[in-house]
Amino acid sequence: MSVSHPSQAEVDAARDDPKLANVLYHDWESVSYDEKWSISFDERCTTFAVDRFRAVNPGEATYDHALELGCGTGFFLLNLMQGGIARRGTVTDLSPGMVEVATRNASALGLDVEGRVADAETIPVPDASVDLVVGHAVLHHIPDLDTAFREILRVLKPGGRFVFAGEPTRLGDLYARKLGQATWWATTRFAPSSWLKPQAELDESSRAAALESVVDQHVFDPDRLERYAHAAGAVDVRVVTEELSAAVFGWPVRTFEAAVPPEKLGMGWAMFAYRAWQRLSWVDEHLLSKVVPRSLFYNALVTGVRPADPVSL
Repeated sequence: MSVSHPSQAEVDAARDDPKLANVLYHDWESVSYDEKWSISFDERCTTFAVDRFRAVNPGEATYDHALELGCGTGFFLLNLMQGGIARRGTVTDLSPGMVEVATRNASALGLDVEGRVADAETIPVPDASVDLVVGHAVLHHIPDLDTAFREILRVLKPGGRFVFAGEPTRLGDLYARKLGQATWWATTRFAPSSWLKPQAELDESSRAAALESVVDQHVFDPDRLERYAHAAGAVDVRVVTEELSAAVFGWPVRTFEAAVPPEKLGMGWAMFAYRAWQRLSWVDEHLLSKVVPRSLFYNALVTGVRPADPVSL
């Protein structure tokens, strides 16, 4: 699939139009998104997705029909389906490019998935028609979260659940951005030129980063996420946070990788980065979470349930 990159004029216009920015940015990123974020549909990412889901919603339940908002290339829902969380799915995104890639990935995996270009504030499915709504790193892109949460509750069947992971906390986003900016500055100035991607690619990455700052609409205090869910009418609402030392390690690593061709780093680097992140995530979950306030962690995860309809007498 060939996707033309937006012009500087389009990037400038998108600064005042977050939905246009989301479409431009995610269409732009759709071709290389899996590589950029080390997304795959194998045991590594399936385990990661299922672990994120169960971190906020423990249990072994399987859902018949799941819908994903802001699906990207399908990372969250397709891996949840492979992990036995859902039997069939619908992927939605504002970006046609992302929906195209996600449905192609689902077809290659033999999964029962349909795709729709859709806005999270006007989800194009009937009332009470899905058992589970999921998303990964999507809520912070949605301008009107009050409307989006009402839509989520509308499309869920009574007793249906939503689970969102990968949402940046206010403090986590602050230190992640600072670390990423410092790493990009140091890498592009001091790394040998033979190690860096061509200058044209680095310039494209900088332009994409400018759009990324527009598409990111929110950062969250955990209490604020809970309030959005409760205000929409959800019950059994729960927010947990994760990644502190793992984020402090991971953001410089990910930024460095964005500036260097993968072939320069090799599989040894990839395994080092992944194993180190795993070990630090264990420290975060089993040690730091016991003593550090949840607002200091990088990621927030939220779940809730649409109340059962009252029984008519």
